[in-house]
Amino acid sequence: MDEKHAVVVGGGIGGLAAAVGLYRAGWRVTVLERAAEFTAIGAGISLWPNAQRALATLGVDPVISRLRGGALLGQDGRRLVRWNLDAMLGDEDLPIGGIHRASLIEALRSALPGECLRTGVEVTGAEPDGLVHHGRDSTRADLVVAADGITSPIRQSLYPAARVAYSGGAAFRGVAKLSTRMTTSWAPGAEAGILPLPDDQAYWWISEARPAGIRHEDNRAYLTERYAGWHALLPELIATTPEILLHDTHHLATPLPGYVHGRIALLGDAAHAMPPFLGQGGCQALEDAVSLAAACADSSTVEEALRRYDAERRPRSQFVAKASIRTGAGGPLLRNPVAFAARSALIRIVPPSLVGRINSPITTWQPPAFTPVR
Repeated sequence: MDEKHAVVVGGGIGGLAAAVGLYRAGWRVTVLERAAEFTAIGAGISLWPNAQRALATLGVDPVISRLRGGALLGQDGRRLVRWNLDAMLGDEDLPIGGIHRASLIEALRSALPGECLRTGVEVTGAEPDGLVHHGRDSTRADLVVAADGITSPIRQSLYPAARVAYSGGAAFRGVAKLSTRMTTSWAPGAEAGILPLPDDQAYWWISEARPAGIRHEDNRAYLTERYAGWHALLPELIATTPEILLHDTHHLATPLPGYVHGRIALLGDAAHAMPPFLGQGGCQALEDAVSLAAACADSSTVEEALRRYDAERRPRSQFVAKASIRTGAGGPLLRNPVAFAARSALIRIVPPSLVGRINSPITTWQPPAFTPVR
């Protein structure tokens, strides 16, 4: 195709990755971000092998931690299972990676020329013919990438019946200066995870099964009291974290009948927001970005490219979203003590290789062929 213009709405992980892919496919790209700068909250992110392959295909090589082992613990720190991640991932050639979200955003942003990026722009809508409305202005595009998040106004205008639902739990998150290993700790209705990051930092999270909307005057004070009896590393992380975030977790409860409408392509959370229980939300957005760029690079028309993108991404991402919901129901959201004890007993006898086979449909994804022109 001749050089065409793509407008990407949203400057998060998915939007910036899509912009990088389209730019390297020879497109002129404009990213419209409503915030005053490209940044990220949410502390850290796990990059599974599928996401790392997507970044490599985009030519983006951020510094990440590479994790080959870990453990599942009880709340008292007693080891339930030792994880050999090589065994879990089977024939994978990549370990699990960890990175601060802000570092990943910066790596993606740096892969784009400055003229591609516009901040402080509030997009109010987009038309199927490619007209994007922002403020009092409009921009015409050959392709509109709606990467504007779980509350996407563009998706809402296309699919007003699509419903965002509370996932059943809230998540506390933070980053502390601490060198540690990867662990997950369990108790009925609660899960705490620790993911090492580069520079001797640790990203940690606590998921709690509870009603939506509960807030605390002081997150640190609440967590200090609530988790005082857990193993020593968790209270230390809580005490030494500069800022502790709290968010209710939501997902798109209505699988969309299509990710494409006219010249609009939905991407990332706008298309398939999922709860965080598999650590695949950002990973799936990176897959979306590579798939869209490859389709646009290889297709003779935008319409053909978007048909291919929808056919490739909708079944897979909706499969992963459903798997994430199931994982939450049997994991952090499991409150019943009897069911919790049965799950803990079962996990002790499951071989890591079996866990790897369960995860392999997700982690073994391979990017489509993509040859950048710049």
